[in-house]
Amino acid sequence: MKPTFPPALLLSLVIACLVSLGSGCSARLAVSALPSGTPSEASPMPVKVVIVTLFEPGEDTGDRPGEYQFWVEREHLDRKLEIPGTYRPLRYRDDGVLAVCTGGGIARTAAVIAALARDPRFDFRKAYWITAGIAGIDPADGTLGSAAWAEYIIDGDLAHEIDPREMPADWSTGYVPLSQSKPYEQPKQNRLGDVVFRLNPGLVDWAYRLTRDTPLMETDVMIQNRNRYTQHPKARQSPSVMKGDNLAASTFWHGRLMNQWANDWTRYWTDGKGNYVTTAMEDSGTLQALTFLGQSGSVDTNRVLVLRTASNFDMQPPGKTAAENLVEENSGKFSAYIPSLEAAYGVGSRVLHELVSHWPRYADKVPQAAAP
Repeated sequence: MKPTFPPALLLSLVIACLVSLGSGCSARLAVSALPSGTPSEASPMPVKVVIVTLFEPGEDTGDRPGEYQFWVEREHLDRKLEIPGTYRPLRYRDDGVLAVCTGGGIARTAAVIAALARDPRFDFRKAYWITAGIAGIDPADGTLGSAAWAEYIIDGDLAHEIDPREMPADWSTGYVPLSQSKPYEQPKQNRLGDVVFRLNPGLVDWAYRLTRDTPLMETDVMIQNRNRYTQHPKARQSPSVMKGDNLAASTFWHGRLMNQWANDWTRYWTDGKGNYVTTAMEDSGTLQALTFLGQSGSVDTNRVLVLRTASNFDMQPPGKTAAENLVEENSGKFSAYIPSLEAAYGVGSRVLHELVSHWPRYADKVPQAAAP
C-alpha cells in the first residue's frame, strides 16, 4: 500500500525545499527544468567566439535584417537564452559560438556586454570577441560597402563643448577635451579614464590579412552615390577590406566640418598614430566594459576585434549641404545598407570559421600576423 500525504503537507514540503539554502533543492530543480545541454552555473559553457551586433529593427529572423539577423540565420544560432540585463535574448550554438545584440549607443552597449560576460553560465576566459556592425565612412579613406578592421577605438563623447557661435575666433571647433581649456591643448590630460583603446595589433593584422580578399557587394545605387564624391578618389573606388580606426560617439553627427573634427580628435588622442576611417555609436562602450572585465580575469582583452562596414559616407558630396545629405542618407535609407550588412557577415564570418575550425590552435595562443 502506497503512503499518502495531505495536499497541504506536500505543498509545505515543496516550499521548504525551494527556500532552503542548505539543501540545494532549488538549484537542482532549476537545472532540471532547463532543456538538455543548456549552460548552467554548475556546468558553464566554454565560449570560443562572441559576435557583438548593435541593432536589429524587427525579429531575429525572416524580416528586414539588421546586424543580428544574418548571423542568427546563416550560422544556425538556433538556441535562445535570456540573460538578465540584456537587450535581446542571446543566440548560441553548443560548440561555443554566441551572438548578442546590444541595442544602440555607448551606455547600453557597455551595460549589455558587462551583463553577458558576468553570466555564470558561460566561461569567457578564452573567448574571442568580434564586433560586426555598420558605420559611416570618411570618403578620404574608403567607399561604401567597405570593411575596416580597427586598431584604435576613440571615444568621441567625453568632452567640454561650447556652441560654435560662441567659441573664440581662433578655435577650429567648440569641442574641447575634458580638463583642457582649448581644443587639442597639450600636454593631454585624461582624468576620467579611457578615451582611446588600442586593440592587439598583431591580432588585428592577422584578421585583416585573413579577410582582405573577401568579395564585397556592389550595387548601382552605391556606384551612383560614390561617383558624386569627385574630390575623393578613394570614395569612387570599389569596396575593399582595409584597416582603419573607429570614432565612437552616441551622437549621430554628419558633415564636412564634423568630419574634420573626427580626424583631428583621432590624431590628438592617438598621438598621430591612429587614422580615423569609420564612425559608429557603440565601440568605446564595448571596449570599456571588456577592459574592466579583463582586470578581473573573466575575459582576455587581447582577443578583441572590431569590424565596421560602410553603409554611408559621413559627409556630403559637392553641391549638397550637410543637412540635405543627412536627410538623404538617414537611418533606413543608407545607400549601402544591405551591402554593409553583407560585408559585416561575409568578412567577419571568415574569422569566426577560422577560429572555430582550428580551435586547438587558437584556444591558448592568440593568432598574430606573420611578417609580410
